[in-house]
Amino acid sequence: MNTAKKLSQTKLPEQKRFLRRLYVSTLIVLAFTGFGQMPIFKRYGISSIPGMGWSADFYTTHYIHYIGAIVLLALITYALTDFLVSGRKTSRLTIAAYVQIILLSGIVITGIFRVLKNLPDVVFSPAFTMFIDLAHLGLMIFYMVTALIFLLTGRKWLNPRLH
Repeated sequence: MNTAKKLSQTKLPEQKRFLRRLYVSTLIVLAFTGFGQMPIFKRYGISSIPGMGWSADFYTTHYIHYIGAIVLLALITYALTDFLVSGRKTSRLTIAAYVQIILLSGIVITGIFRVLKNLPDVVFSPAFTMFIDLAHLGLMIFYMVTALIFLLTGRKWLNPRLH
């Protein structure tokens, strides 16, 4: 099989490329605004960079983070539905996919608890709040490192199903 034929078979359709770019962009926005929830952008001068003054405003980064989380949940729902409806017939999840799904699930679950923590009628103990905050941050950092390792080693989410 020649190289051109291999490339044409591995090239993603335009819709899948758009969704992948949206997914990566959403994760970058979430990581940036998530770190922005900690008062580090003003402390380390990032907000003094022209055009980045908004990054020191907690509420701005907070709302952008929530919008990014909504987009991420929509993408996860779409990918899950697409895989369950049509993808299972032609593809199977890899170990890399299972690792990333577990980490993303943990991030989403701890993120939901963080949203609940911000509601006025919901009170968590300080220890549980600290656990949720650290778990959310730790899982996100671990996910970013794992995703980078899988990207650099060429590990994919799906492999073709052999019949």
